[in-house]
Formats: sequence, structure tokens, C-alpha cells
Amino acid sequence: MKLVSICPSNTELLAYLGLDAQLVGVDDFSDWPASVSELPKLGPDLSIDLDRLEVLEPDLVLASLSVPGMEKNVEGLENRGIPHLVTNPQSLEDIAGDLVTVGRACGIEDLASQTAREYLDFISELENRSKLTTDRPSLYWEWWPKPVFTPGSINWLTEISRIAGGRNLYEDVELASVQTDWEDVASRDPDRILLAWVGVRTEKIRPELLLKRPGWPELRSVRDGQVDVMEEWLYCRPSPRLLEGALKLGNMLHPKLYGDLRLPGWVQGV
Repeated sequence: MKLVSICPSNTELLAYLGLDAQLVGVDDFSDWPASVSELPKLGPDLSIDLDRLEVLEPDLVLASLSVPGMEKNVEGLENRGIPHLVTNPQSLEDIAGDLVTVGRACGIEDLASQTAREYLDFISELENRSKLTTDRPSLYWEWWPKPVFTPGSINWLTEISRIAGGRNLYEDVELASVQTDWEDVASRDPDRILLAWVGVRTEKIRPELLLKRPGWPELRSVRDGQVDVMEEWLYCRPSPRLLEGALKLGNMLHPKLYGDLRLPGWVQGV
């Protein structure tokens, strides 16, 4: 089966299902697993070269509405009559459902269902450990610095914060993504600041710039050095790879609770 993925999260989802060897093309931002670096790149995920994609004659193209603006690509696929499947995960449970849906479409439903069960079992284990603490620091996740974007309650990072023993600073806002400003963040005075700028490599993120924001040098998290640069690919892409990010966060916040926990073999083995 010839597969094409036009966003990184779906490329990773295919890898967890053992289907990455069937990929014949990906978007420019898909960078994991390493094997996809050898595949034809079809352009940025918001501006896929559909002419080049069509030449590959895929049996199935995977798109995702979790990427704002992907609708244009989906419309193009529909207009050309190219077989495609569109995911739209907003939660950890949605990702489990996508594993099964994609597996069914690719003829491996039993394996996909087993993978989804193991994925959910690990989330349950993280959840159980998180219940053992009453110390839940408030976490400000920064997706983009100006204008400020941060996840709201309808997002997997709210769940990851919880199962890692923390609390999303904006869990009270019933949106997937919240546009706010530096003053509002400062008024909430988070216990910890986590910088995960979408599409930006960790080495390009400069935490020292926070000191130039009005009122931010006085924040507890800045004053106490509770500012961390987080890997965008472990927290901003809705794929099973989020499990690795959740465990890392748990070890950061509560090392005694999560220190002996290991990722499932199927996660480590990709």
C-alpha cells in the first residue's frame, strides 16, 4: 500500500503502527522517524504540492485538521479524487481512536487495536501516579511568544499536564488554543514556564528574552529559575509520541513518583 502523510503527527502515527515503510512521500516538516528523511518532500504542511503528490499515485493520503489551515489541502485532495483520510485529534483518547481508524484503513485493524490499548494503558498508569500527589504546580505552556498562543482546556497538553502531576495554567479556558498577552500571563503568575514554540528547534528558543517582557522578571517562575525549553516534537504533535513527553514532564515535576516508570516497548522500539 502506497501511503503519503502531509503532517508530522500522522507520519509518526504511521510509524507507531509499523507502516512507515509504506510511505512514498511526506510534508517538509515530517522529521521522525529518521527513515522519512529519504522520502520525497511535498512542501510545507499548509501548502502541499498536490501536483507532485498526485504523481506518486498514493493509495491513501493522511491529513489532519489539528493543523490550522489544512482544510485547503483537504479540499484539493477531494477535488482531484485522491483517496484520503482526515484526522482531527484534540485529546489523548482521540489519538487512540486515530490509531484504530488508520489501522483499519490500512488493513491492520487488530494490530492497531492492540497498540491503542497499550497506549491507553500507559496513560492510565501515568494518571494513577499523578493521583499520589497534591502538589500540582501551575504550568504555562507557550506555543508562540507574540502574539501569545497557549493551549486551553480542549487540548492534549491539559491532559498531559494533569497526568504528569501538574496543571495547565489556562485549563479554565474552553478552547483548544488561547490567544492572550504577556500581561494576562503575568497576572496568573505560573509556578513554571514551559516554552514549546511550534515549528522552532529547541536551540533557537531564547529564555532570556522573557526578562524583557513587562513585569516578567518579578514572576515567581522567572525569579526562581523555573523556566524550561521543551521539545516541540514531544508536546505539540498529536501522536503517540506524546507519551514520551508526558513521562519526561512527570520526571521533571515529581521524579520520585515517575522515576521508575519506563515507556512501553512498542514506543521505544520505533
